[in-house]
Amino acid sequence: MHDEKKPLPRRLNQRPKTSKLAASEQRRINLNGKDVAYVLMRCLRKTIGMKINSEGLTVRIPPREPLCWVESVLQKRADWIVKKLDEWKNKKSSKPEWAEGAIFPLLGEPWQVTITTDGIVQMVPAMVNAGVEEENQLKLPLPSMLTANQIEKAVMDWYRHHAMTCFSERIVLYAHKLGVALPQLRLSRARTLWGSCNSRGIVHLNWRLIQKSLDLVDYVVAHELSHLIEMNHSKAFWQTVGSVYPGYAAARKKLKGVG
Repeated sequence: MHDEKKPLPRRLNQRPKTSKLAASEQRRINLNGKDVAYVLMRCLRKTIGMKINSEGLTVRIPPREPLCWVESVLQKRADWIVKKLDEWKNKKSSKPEWAEGAIFPLLGEPWQVTITTDGIVQMVPAMVNAGVEEENQLKLPLPSMLTANQIEKAVMDWYRHHAMTCFSERIVLYAHKLGVALPQLRLSRARTLWGSCNSRGIVHLNWRLIQKSLDLVDYVVAHELSHLIEMNHSKAFWQTVGSVYPGYAAARKKLKGVG
């Protein structure tokens, strides 16, 4: 007759197995008299982390922290949380209106979508009289019955045309100033980067940059082309940027502000 096997004792430093962490959960809390919805995520981390963006508040916490602790931290940061949520709420919608009369910026100046009776989209400076010179208009033949998608395509084609023309001219200018070979230009649709440059001599510039004023375009071009000399953000790099664009610090701050 065999003895019944007994379970081995757990080692003192051996942790019990834990089940898989829940991805996230939706919760609500009252902060400064406002009902605030947030996403709570338990992660393998040691501290609490909070992120606020267009989707709202996300809170990441260590796996075993109790909910009461989370809420106490949120109450302590209530002023900051409510302020940031209000800032996002007050921001203009990121989705433009693709319709006649809509305003779109080009190099910091407002342009307006107009449609002729023949179904032609015209991008016209918004702050001038109707008698605008023909050369300042971009006409795109489209069907007389225009949909939002067709207007969007027309406006985006207009943006790409101006972006490639303007960016190419500024790249030639700053490549000459820096004494570097003319890099390849490619338009980018990145959500957070205005530009980038790699060791192969390819410069990516965000198409949205054509909406900003020319001084900001020049700053980004000078910044990215300086990477062809210093592929980093060292003191030497910023000295290189400053050698061709002395006001880079103000432009950098301004660009961050206009987002």
